[in-house]
Amino acid sequence: METIAKNVRKNILKQVHAASSGHPGGALSCADILIDIYFKDITEGDKVILSKGHASAALYAVLAEKGFFPKEELETFRKLGSRLQGHPALGKAPGVDAPSGSLGQGLSVANGLALSFKMDGKNNYAYCILGDGEVQEGQIWEAAMTASHYKLNNVIAFLDHNGLQIDGSNEQVMNIMPFKEKFEAFGWYVQEISGHNFDEITAAIANAKAQDKPSMIIANTVKGKGVSYMENQVGWHGKAPNDEEYEKAINELGGEF
Repeated sequence: METIAKNVRKNILKQVHAASSGHPGGALSCADILIDIYFKDITEGDKVILSKGHASAALYAVLAEKGFFPKEELETFRKLGSRLQGHPALGKAPGVDAPSGSLGQGLSVANGLALSFKMDGKNNYAYCILGDGEVQEGQIWEAAMTASHYKLNNVIAFLDHNGLQIDGSNEQVMNIMPFKEKFEAFGWYVQEISGHNFDEITAAIANAKAQDKPSMIIANTVKGKGVSYMENQVGWHGKAPNDEEYEKAINELGGEF
């Protein structure tokens, strides 16, 4: 898993560097969550919604690592005519289960998919990855009410809590703490883990699957995880590394592969 994680992080950086645009900070922070879901937890028929769609480089890197499309295609990220759009687009890249980009909508999509699974008698799960700045959106809380009301215990949401958003820290922009108590008040089962520990992620998903209510997993993460000069730096929310910075980052992750 650690080898996969390094490869995914290098491919996140490769995409953003090749495009000279993108969002490396939040892609690196949620990478381990996506890796765990796709390599350890997902079963046929499950769906994954990257609600924080600006972190698409992480999703594409994981999908390529899983063989949904050739890794060479990653270098077309954000380019005209590419299947790898800046935000995930349904019907473009193989393996993308839902479009996303306009923040706040992904949890509602997960609810709809989860409800349809129940209506069709399917034992599938809808996984949803949210940004911590994203949950400042009111629609998230409408969706939280909906999931609880319909007892959607097949919704497993992750909150990528890296503490930073485009304009600064969550507390500075719009303080919405405490996450745990708020989601519990909305009727959710809530766990808090390290979003960079695969054992904790796997155990949290197993716990979630044993509940009779929707699950929120608060994953404490580091923005820019794995690249020393990007870690916990809000400036790397939406900026591509130059050639020198790219080389330094790749070397920190073990060099080219």
